[in-house]
Amino acid sequence: MKSNEISDEEYEQFQHTLQECCGIVLGENKRYLVMSRLNAVIREININSVSALLNQFKSDVGLRIKVVDAMTTNETYWFRDRHPFIILKKEIFPSLEKRGITKARLWSAACSSGQEPYTLSMMASEYLSGYSKLKKIEIIATDISSSVLNKARQGCYDEMDISRGLAEDQKKRYFDVRDGMWNIKNELKQRIRFTEINLMKTYSPLGKFHVVFCRNVLIYFSTNLKKDIISRIADTLEPDGYLFLGGSESMASYSDRFETVRYQGGIVYQLKR
Repeated sequence: MKSNEISDEEYEQFQHTLQECCGIVLGENKRYLVMSRLNAVIREININSVSALLNQFKSDVGLRIKVVDAMTTNETYWFRDRHPFIILKKEIFPSLEKRGITKARLWSAACSSGQEPYTLSMMASEYLSGYSKLKKIEIIATDISSSVLNKARQGCYDEMDISRGLAEDQKKRYFDVRDGMWNIKNELKQRIRFTEINLMKTYSPLGKFHVVFCRNVLIYFSTNLKKDIISRIADTLEPDGYLFLGGSESMASYSDRFETVRYQGGIVYQLKR
């Protein structure tokens, strides 16, 4: 076996260890992707082989963080799927206002490099620019990857990043261009707090939320872990709070604590009283 290959036994061990530390379930069909990303880590830190990396992975916290960073997809773009953000602005914010809420709290779980929470902040700015009893919208953005959180905090994107999902007027309104890089304006940054969270761990330090975006995340977890995560998200929600899942995800049989609310363009799950 070549030094940059992985045996059946090593792959099985890696599957188990990765699921244990961050909940990600890797099927056999992910083997090529796993090898590609592990070899990138090997080149970066100059380890001799995949076998050596896997042995060190078990005990080296710093290496484990690098491997988890490499294995998480972090695929994202502005206004991803679009309709959840339209529903948020046109339906959810007005419903919170009608209930007399003056400060709304949103959680962007698995926020990756920041496109989702900054898009939420754009929607907040647009809604608050009109007459509204909502006076403040706060966004908590979390991810397991420290490297993508650092990028998100900086709010600095290149031409490739900025080209995915934004209209020209939004680019002009919400970004400053310096040295060929697009920088999020402070107005959007000030509304967001980024923090590292493993969805397998406790959410209690985050507080309570009126809206949670947990999109395109549950597909990576086992059935039992999906049920656990949804249950604990429900615990973070204020009465009648809302949960947005990804376009390919559904509540299915994972929880009976939500009811499905259908809007034009999509659905949202609302916590039952």
